[in-house]
Amino acid sequence: MKRAIYDEDHEAFRASVKEFLDRQVIPNLEQHARDKAIPREFWLEAGKQGFLGLEIPEEYGGSAAGDYRFNAVLTEELAKVNMALPSCVGIHADIVAPYLVHLTTDEQKKRWLPGFCAGEILTAIGMTEPSAGSDLAALKTTAVRDGDDWILNGSKTFITNGYSADLVVVAARTSPDKLARGISLFGVDTSLEGFSRGRKLDKVGQDESDTAELNFSSIRLSDADLIGELDNGFIHMMNWLPQERLGSAITNLAHAGQILVETIQYAKDRKAFGKSIGEFQHNKFLLADLVTRVEVTQAFVDQCVLAHTAGELTPIDAAKAKWWTAQVQNDVLDHCVQLHGGYGFMNEYRVARAWRDARVTKIWAGSNEIMKELIGRDLGL
Repeated sequence: MKRAIYDEDHEAFRASVKEFLDRQVIPNLEQHARDKAIPREFWLEAGKQGFLGLEIPEEYGGSAAGDYRFNAVLTEELAKVNMALPSCVGIHADIVAPYLVHLTTDEQKKRWLPGFCAGEILTAIGMTEPSAGSDLAALKTTAVRDGDDWILNGSKTFITNGYSADLVVVAARTSPDKLARGISLFGVDTSLEGFSRGRKLDKVGQDESDTAELNFSSIRLSDADLIGELDNGFIHMMNWLPQERLGSAITNLAHAGQILVETIQYAKDRKAFGKSIGEFQHNKFLLADLVTRVEVTQAFVDQCVLAHTAGELTPIDAAKAKWWTAQVQNDVLDHCVQLHGGYGFMNEYRVARAWRDARVTKIWAGSNEIMKELIGRDLGL
């Protein structure tokens, strides 16, 4: 079914993203995987192309597109290459960006946003901790008053861009007695004394992305590093989680859809018992089923994109999009591996790497079980 949510400007932007990826990224993917990182050259070039500042005001070097559909187009094209690209770029340009645009002071904007847009200041967000995954209200990292300053102590884990970030938005407990109402956000410069990175984490998939543990040992911060309102960090995070989950949904579906297209071609080309494997009724029916699942899911995700563009996406609809696309993605890719036979288990084949990369989508941005819990509560259950 033809999609109707994008106009000529969006498609022109898509063409520029594809050209950039063909020229700058795809020839270097194997090196990215070996390095377990996307090089700074990528970020600087993406900055020159205007891909990092879609939500940033023009006075700070962004394009202030004012239309989330451009974010969606960028995410879709990145996801067609692999899962690591939209993960890393999404953290920076789609997840951290709203915090730095909507919650910061003029001084903070001047300090951070020009470098953010240019790819000179790479960002990450520090929510997840070793002892607190989906339960953000249980985090143990603290920021304690010391005169006019704050002293930050704690650790974070599973942090995308963590090994290369220059600035981390860190959630810390500032009023322990207030529980969830006592969390604040800080912009932590990773060059500060007391900041350290643990190892690059050895993940099952997404080898190209750098994911790290972060440690904060008596880091001295000032009120100029506080992002948003004191003790209101949990609310700030909840306000922006729908966009994070929608970005995940867009990624999940675009990634699965691209590999499915390639698998259909493989089913046409691969011969067994004198004919293409796609001609066997089981495989034909299976592919018909998978295409239908992707297209029907795409219709819902597109409506979510339109709703978010209009400022109307609810947290519940974002939760539905996140968990359902993660499930569809993993189901589709599992079948794609099966259709490739033994070759589907070889890392040299894209389908194998895609299958590995996708498994985490049922866990991150709030596990699928948490998403169902939120939806169930909304039903009054």
